[in-house]
Amino acid sequence: MNMHLQPQRTQAETALIDLFGERQSQLPGDGAVMVRRDEAIERVKHGLPTRRVESWHYTDLRRLLNSVPAYDEAARAAALAPLVEGSPVFAVLNGAAVKAGSYAAALVTQGDDDAIGALNAALVADGWSLDIADGAEFENPIELQNVQAGGQVHTRLAARIGANVKATVVERQAGTASAMVSSVSNVVVGDGSELVWLIVQEQPDSVTHLGQFNAWIGKDAKLTLFVMNAGGKLVRQEIRVAARGEGAEFTLRGVNLLAGDTHTDVTMVLDHEVPHTGSTEAIRNVVTGKARGVFQGRITGRQYAQKTDAKMASNTLLVSDDGEFTPKPGRQFTADDVVCGHGATVTEIDRDHLFYLMARGIDEKTARGLLVKAFVAEVIEEMEDEQIVEALEQRLVDWFVAHG
Repeated sequence: MNMHLQPQRTQAETALIDLFGERQSQLPGDGAVMVRRDEAIERVKHGLPTRRVESWHYTDLRRLLNSVPAYDEAARAAALAPLVEGSPVFAVLNGAAVKAGSYAAALVTQGDDDAIGALNAALVADGWSLDIADGAEFENPIELQNVQAGGQVHTRLAARIGANVKATVVERQAGTASAMVSSVSNVVVGDGSELVWLIVQEQPDSVTHLGQFNAWIGKDAKLTLFVMNAGGKLVRQEIRVAARGEGAEFTLRGVNLLAGDTHTDVTMVLDHEVPHTGSTEAIRNVVTGKARGVFQGRITGRQYAQKTDAKMASNTLLVSDDGEFTPKPGRQFTADDVVCGHGATVTEIDRDHLFYLMARGIDEKTARGLLVKAFVAEVIEEMEDEQIVEALEQRLVDWFVAHG
C-alpha cells in the first residue's frame, strides 16, 4: 500500500493560513466571492511551490519565503508623486483604495489557478477597476499606485481597454517598510488599440513582492509592456499574455536591477492563439553583490497560429563576481509556418571600455556607472515619452549610486 504524506507546513505557510482565518470576516465580497476565497486558500494549504514545479524550478518559494509579516492595522501609506508630472494618480494604500473606482466587487474572478493568484485571491482586500471607452486618447499617462507601509498588502488591478484606444498606464509598486505584497493585474486590450503599460517595482530590499500581469490582446491591437525591477528582497513577477486576435502584437521590454543578497524571478508565458500575430521580448539584467536572478520566457503557438513572428532575447551584465543570473528562454509551436527565435547572453564589464573612460579622468565607479547605463539605456529609450525615459534613467542612476 502506498501512502502519500503531505510535508509538514513551513512557518510561512502556517502564517498565511492563520492570517486568512483571522482576516476572513473582514475581507470584502458576497457569498460567491467568499466561496472563491475558500477555494483559493485550499490551494495554499496544499503547499507553496517548490523546485519540483517546473515553472518554479529556479525560485523555490517554499524554501525562500522564510517568514510572513503580520497584518498591520496601524500601517498608513501615502501616495507618491507621479512618474510623469501632470498624470492622474489612483492610489491603493496598504490594500485599501482611497478614491472611487474600487475593484472590491470583482476581486477574485480571474487568475486564482496558480500560487500567486491563489494567495492573492484569498487575501486581497481592494484594488482598482479601470474602464476606458472606445476611441479614447490620453495626453498624459494614467498612474495606478500600490503603496505599502508595512505588513500584508494584497491588491488587484483590472483594466478593460476599449477599441481604438491610445493610452499609457503606469503601475507603481512601492513601499516604505518590510512587507509581503501580492498584486495581480488583469488587462483586456480591445481591437485596434495601442496600450503601453509600465510596471515600476521599487520596493525596499526587505520586501517579498509577488506580482502577476495577465493580458488578452484583441484584433490588430498592440500591447507594449515595460517592467523595471529595482528593489525587493524576494521578487517573482509573472507575465501571462494571450494574442487572441489576428494582427495582435506584443512587445516586452524589461530591466532587472539586482543587488545585495536578493532574488528576482521574471517568468513569462506568451500564447499565440491565432494566425498573423507577432511578439518581441528584450530583457536587460544588471547583477551586483550576491544577487540572484532568473528570466524564464516561454512562447507557445497553437496549431492554427500560422504566420507567427516571435523573437526573444535576455542579456545580462554581471558587475560582481558573486552575482548569478539564469536565463531560460523556450518555445513550443504546433504550427509549422512560423518565424521564432530566442537567445541569451551573460557578460562582464569590458575592461578596455573601463580603461578608456578612466584614462580620460573619470573615476572607476562613475565609469562603471556609465557603462551600466549604456547597457540598459537601449531598452529604456525605446519608450516614446521623453518624461518616462528621463524618470526611468534617473532610477537607474540612483540605483547604481546606492549599489554599484
